[in-house]
Amino acid sequence: MKQVFSEVIQFRGSYYDFGLEQAKRLQASPLLRSHEQRRGKSRRKYTVDIQVAKRMLERYSPGLLEELNGLADGLGWSLEDTVHEYSGWQQEWTHSGCSIFTAEDLFARNYDYHPKTYEGRFILFQPDNGVATIGPSQRVIGRTDGMNAFGLCIGYNFVNRIKPLDGFICCTLTRIILENCRTTEEAVVLLKELPHRHSFNYVISDRQKHSAIVEGSPRGVQVRSGNVCTNHFTDLENENRRHLGDSEERLLAMEGRVDRIENARDAFQYLNESRGPIFSEQYSRWSGTIHTAIYDKERLHVFFGLGGDSNPVFFDFKDWLEGRRTTVKRMLGSLNTSERIPYIDG
Repeated sequence: MKQVFSEVIQFRGSYYDFGLEQAKRLQASPLLRSHEQRRGKSRRKYTVDIQVAKRMLERYSPGLLEELNGLADGLGWSLEDTVHEYSGWQQEWTHSGCSIFTAEDLFARNYDYHPKTYEGRFILFQPDNGVATIGPSQRVIGRTDGMNAFGLCIGYNFVNRIKPLDGFICCTLTRIILENCRTTEEAVVLLKELPHRHSFNYVISDRQKHSAIVEGSPRGVQVRSGNVCTNHFTDLENENRRHLGDSEERLLAMEGRVDRIENARDAFQYLNESRGPIFSEQYSRWSGTIHTAIYDKERLHVFFGLGGDSNPVFFDFKDWLEGRRTTVKRMLGSLNTSERIPYIDG
């Protein structure tokens, strides 16, 4: 078992200043060395047209461009290098797992991926003149899943990375939705407009108990109803991978159980139980469960845990929005893996 942690980062202020703050934190973390080491590989694997990336960010989320400017200044990097590494425009993504369901006021999610990709950063951010959000970070400015001040929740499930086209990767799309939408309907409209780099399911649910699953691909977007989702498309079937057995098994397991979920702690236990049907320890195969997150859209509560059989950490986001800081500084957990984790192992 490997002990892991997630730092809780709270910030209120401008996007630029938040970028500076994140740069300061990265410089004090082994994570930055890992990012610097992968720069050569990143340059070889994909290119970024900086002018196109800036235009897309200015159009859909100008705050993120300000944050990238602050990050660049804080790190002493050029804006071009910072956009290439962190913007989520034209970047690559390796296959992963993940399971999501919605039930009444809840949005429940297991994030399954390779531990070496995890950043161990959980963010509460209130931008000046913007929408406050809560959730784990990915690629620094992106989010793996999250909830905003209006109770809108979103998370993604990988489908495939074949034939990518110019567009944003999943975690940047998630951040853009959280900071620009109040309802599921608004999120669906924006996801139809935004360019997608790879093929992912996006599960969205709002405070009015309206949920939707968006099948997003570089070649098109389809929207369907439903409250459970794993790693394959239902409508865009030609985009699916050949081997869907595990994804279909988890989907069937959740479909037979979620209607009996009574509260957030029940949902957390169901997803987080290491011997249960949804939790995965396939870390070396890029599909092990790293965190479980339960978002209560009505009460603006969050229950979060790292690894399996964990005792969830509670966040009262509504309380935080009213100006009070959470006392949680670091969350602890363990993963049944010996894989190297850069933000911990260096």
